[in-house]
This record gives sequence, C-alpha cells and structure tokens, in this order.
Amino acid sequence: MAPSILETQTEAPHTLASPVQRTADRKVFPDGIKTSGQHPPLYNKLRPYSDFPTEITGESIWRAEDYVNNPERWVHVFDEEEVAELSAVADKFLADKIPLTGISKQNFPLPKLSKFLTSIRSEILNGKGFILFKGFPVEKWGNHKSAVAYMGLGTYLGYFVSQNGRGHVLGHVKDVGDDPTQIDKVRIYRTNARQFFHADDSDIVGLLCIARALEGGESDIVSSHHVWNTLQKERPDVAETLTKPIWYFDRKGEVSAGEEPYIRTSVFYLETGANPRVYSKWDPYYIKSLDRFMEKGIIPPLSPEQVEAARVLEETCHRLSLHMILEIGDIQFLSNEHVLHARTAYKDHAPPAPRRHLMRLWLATPEDEGGWSLPFHDSEEKKRGGVQVNNQPPVAPLDAE
Repeated sequence: MAPSILETQTEAPHTLASPVQRTADRKVFPDGIKTSGQHPPLYNKLRPYSDFPTEITGESIWRAEDYVNNPERWVHVFDEEEVAELSAVADKFLADKIPLTGISKQNFPLPKLSKFLTSIRSEILNGKGFILFKGFPVEKWGNHKSAVAYMGLGTYLGYFVSQNGRGHVLGHVKDVGDDPTQIDKVRIYRTNARQFFHADDSDIVGLLCIARALEGGESDIVSSHHVWNTLQKERPDVAETLTKPIWYFDRKGEVSAGEEPYIRTSVFYLETGANPRVYSKWDPYYIKSLDRFMEKGIIPPLSPEQVEAARVLEETCHRLSLHMILEIGDIQFLSNEHVLHARTAYKDHAPPAPRRHLMRLWLATPEDEGGWSLPFHDSEEKKRGGVQVNNQPPVAPLDAE
C-alpha cells in the first residue's frame, strides 16, 4: 500500500537562509543573477480552503465573449515608429556584439516604447493577464535580430529565467521528434502533441510566432479566476480538493544535486500578506508522469477525488476559454499567476517548408518590483522560479536544440 500524504511530506533541502537573491559568478551568469529554480512551497504559509474567497472580483475576471469580437481590447499592432525604434536598438545591440544572455534594459533602451510596456506589464500582472502584439517583422529581420528585439521587449516585463535543464533563457516551442508518450522524460513543448491547460514556471510567458503549422497548433487561454468562481458555484468540492497540498508535480529529471525529483504543492493557493489573491499552478502532464514513483510506493497514487478534480478543471477551462491563432510576427504575453493556457495538437508542413516555431520567454517579476507575494522561499528573488539544474549557465540558442 502506498504511504499516506502526511508520511511523504518533504521540506526542500535547498531552502535559503535569506530570501535575498544570492550573487552569482558573472563569468557564468552575465548579469550576476542565477535562476532560482523549482521549489516546493513553504507549507506553513499555505492557507486552508476556508480562507479562500467564495467569489473573486476585479479586472482579472474576464469571459471569452467579452473579447472574441473585440480585438481592440487585447490586440496591439506595432506602428512604424515602434518598429523603427526596436529595429535601431536591435541593430546597435548586434553591432556591440553583446551576447543575448547579457541583454538588459540598460543596454536595450526604448525611450518611447518603454512607457507603453510599463502599462502592459501592469495589465499582465494585475489586470486581465494577457496581450497579443501583431506586426513584429520576423520574416524581414530573420531569427537573430528578431530574437534580440523580442528579448529586448521582454526586459521591460521581467527577468529572463532558465526554462529547462540546459539553461535556455530563449526557448523554442518546436517539434524536434521527441516521443510525446514518454511523458516522464519528454517536455511536451518539444513535440506536436496537444498541451492541456497549464501554467509555466515563471510569472509571465511570452511566445513569438516564427512559423505556423500546416494544421492546428492554435492557442486557448482562460482566466483562472473565472475558472475558480465557476468551480465555487458548480463544484465546490473540486475547488477544495485543488487547494490541498496533495498534488505531486514531476520534475522529469531536471533536478539539482540534493533535490527531490518531484514537488508537492496545491493547484490553487493564496498569496501571502493582506488581501491575498488566488494563484494557480497546474500542468496535468506533470501529474500523469509520476507512475514510476507511485508504483514503488514513494508517493501516493491519485485519489478518485483528485482524478475527478483534474477532469473537471480541464473541462471547465476548455468551456470558458478564449481561442486565438498566432500568425507569423505575433507575440502573446500571458500571466502565469491567473491565466492558464493550452495548445491544440498540430501537423507541420512537409519539408523543406519550416516547421511550426515559437520563440518562448519565461519572465520573473519579484515582489519588490510589483510581482505577486508567493508562499515560496524565493518570492523576493529577481529570478524566482524557472528551471535551474546545478550551475548550468544560461544560453540563448537561435533555434531548437
């Protein structure tokens, strides 16, 4: 018989003595800041279901019908002046031969566009949680200049964190031939399989479309606060199950020395401090891949209540979601705090046509710069979250590896 939840509770062996970001070797980490990485929560800061709101109100609540026929509410088309500013700064950055891993607001100044990006950052963190940019000239600029301009934009929204054990701070969502059925080893973004509703391990995620698929690969997003309100009305039992720290998430081998190969947490939890907001952390692929630990009795199997909760959560997200198609040159930025996103399965064009390709950014927004107050030991660090394996340095490849 598998051990009980209480018998398998573990504390992080890597808890910091101080929440302040540790200084990293600039020879390895160009900005002197290392991605914090994946960690379990501070269990004494998790709140019981009885503390959660029965209904969330505010700008983070939105419905698909409010936006589907109103693109002016969530789409921004880059104008000629904005493109010219991005182009000139990107050309200067390239001429200075600074590595992409060293890009920052200081060496990528956007005096005009930065003001707009500041308002967009606030909207992503505290408002509806998403925006779609259009008109980014990727075909004219090519992958290198596009990556520079894209990452330059990103510096005004947050700090780049590593997205995998290889240290990618510029990620690539592309089918590289990995087997999507090997979910204990394979990250689904490297396949053409469907991605269920989930949140990434960062505060903000960005996706720049470089090439489209022949069929599919379309995007769905949903307000997790709208999902929460719906669950509270329709299935409060499911809502309660999702607030319990009984959910194990697989780390798929991307683990530093001394760390557990999985993390135990809840799916919905509250910020710390006064007037806490509801945060969502979820990815069913990281739940379904844990059989190897369950079969050995290391962690408990999913209970019938958990299986039901996972099913209801996915169905509710799908029912309430906003559908969008990313065209070449589109950039989607989303909050991972209160927006869940998904992708349909896809089929690529036959060679020599390019495969579907999105450049991805994971961005951190620490507490002292307006980020959410999270029940994790690294909440005040600049590069909180992400995936960091030992001292793997950051890299920014221009294509999938």
